Amino acid sequence: MWVDGIHVNVRLDEESSGILVIMGADAKGKKELLTVSAGYRESKASWREILLDLQRRGMEEGPKLAIGDGALGFWAALREVFPKCREQRCWVHKTANILDKMPKSVQGKAKSMLHEMWQAPTKEKALAAYEHFLSSWREKYPKATECLRTEKEELFTFYDFPAAHWVHIRMTNPIESTYATVRIRTKKTKGCGSRAVTLTMVFKLAREAEKTWRWLMGHEQIPLVMAGKKFIEGELEVAA
Repeated sequence: MWVDGIHVNVRLDEESSGILVIMGADAKGKKELLTVSAGYRESKASWREILLDLQRRGMEEGPKLAIGDGALGFWAALREVFPKCREQRCWVHKTANILDKMPKSVQGKAKSMLHEMWQAPTKEKALAAYEHFLSSWREKYPKATECLRTEKEELFTFYDFPAAHWVHIRMTNPIESTYATVRIRTKKTKGCGSRAVTLTMVFKLAREAEKTWRWLMGHEQIPLVMAGKKFIEGELEVAA
């Protein structure tokens, strides 16, 4: 499932808040909106409440993989509610965070080097590109390389899933496209009013966007993932 939060003009307990959204995909590859809730993007408690509600509504086993930005309080909550779920950090967010710590004069080259990692056909080649980036920039831009180093395992989780799914699970683009519609509307309204009005508006916009969501490629392999079958470099492991 893909998870993220959007900052909008809604207030909870006199503090600025936002909308927390989770999108999932069923066994046929159809993406569906799972929840829309007001809360605090960095708050473990807000995300834990959402995950417990999903569990109450029938998601007892939990997802096999969650994709999101590394700064979310979501991850701490996920480890408590669904401890077996794998974690994948969004490469779009990670790339932006790393480049923000480097001067513009080198960002083009650095971005190309980062792309070599998540576009590599094998994890071995991805890790080689990863080490090359660290050795190339560690001395000049330690904050940038540290930003990459801190979530090494979570950045390359996608290699343990079907290759057909990689285009979907390496980043949060599936859910970000929905946010674009919401941001346009909230910007024009210049203040969404009450919590109830804001939630209703975001929910309606998300449901409309849901009608045009692309289904996952390689959906026939989703049941294999749910059954716990092992994938290596995107290929199903065949028993000897």
